[in-house]
Amino acid sequence: MKNAILLATVFLALLSCKKDNTTPSPPADKPSEQTTINLTVDGRARNFIIYLPLGYNNAGKMPMIFSIHGGNGTADGMIKIADFRTIADKDKVVLVYPSGIEKNWNDGRPTTPNQQGINDVSFFNQMCDYMIANYSVDGTKIYATGISNGGFMSSRLGCELSNRIAAIAVDAATMEATTIAPSCNPGRPVPAIYIHGTTDPLVPFVGGEMTAGGTAGGTVLSHFQAVDKWISINACSTTPTITDLPDIANDGTTIKQRVYAGGTNGSEVVSYVVLNGGHTWPQGFQYLPETIVGKTSQDMNACEVIWTFFKRFNR
Repeated sequence: MKNAILLATVFLALLSCKKDNTTPSPPADKPSEQTTINLTVDGRARNFIIYLPLGYNNAGKMPMIFSIHGGNGTADGMIKIADFRTIADKDKVVLVYPSGIEKNWNDGRPTTPNQQGINDVSFFNQMCDYMIANYSVDGTKIYATGISNGGFMSSRLGCELSNRIAAIAVDAATMEATTIAPSCNPGRPVPAIYIHGTTDPLVPFVGGEMTAGGTAGGTVLSHFQAVDKWISINACSTTPTITDLPDIANDGTTIKQRVYAGGTNGSEVVSYVVLNGGHTWPQGFQYLPETIVGKTSQDMNACEVIWTFFKRFNR
């Protein structure tokens, strides 16, 4: 009897110690989240909007895109012009929409922040630090894109912050010609896209002095001079693969793609020339009338093209 009781006790003890092999379910996906972050940089109050995608809590380390507004623009306005949020939700990407000083950036041209000596490169570097420290961001997959003044700023970031920025995409802009371009010598290859309308009324496709539309002025590279600069930096082939994108919209614009491949570490440079395109973001929001900024081509979705390019590269 004693033996039977002992055996029963041992059996129950073994049952109580049996390992539970059930895999716990992951927490439910959190909804997307958009918030404004305030940060002090060089003694000055700065801010930026962040967008965390649907399910960010289960996504692990995520890529991050800076989407940079143009001159006299805003972070909110850039979300409307270049809305990456659907892409972010699908592929789990963190978006950062920063705000410039007096709605402008120090891209090397004589903008207000340039004249005030604002170090916007430092601002972007500290935003990288903040996002990596406080969110699940992959520091090797940080990208920069922008329109107009924000595009010129993206070029500058590629030149001067290549230790953080894995690739750039520049729309309706090129690169400041007198200080930024001559000194642009990043420590690593930086894959780059340049998108530019041939009839851009504010940033001349052929480069030179910027005089139209009350812009900040300055001297800028032409579209192909900027492309050639990055071909040289990245040691890409100088012979492109040329493709005419399908004219799907019949909106008076067409787009020619030139891919310069074979660069260091697999880097590439891609040119998109938008024939009859304006100072706009392809398939983006027409933020001002066509009579002021020109046509917005509907022949490609710039957000999708840019993200498809970005996600191939890491630092």
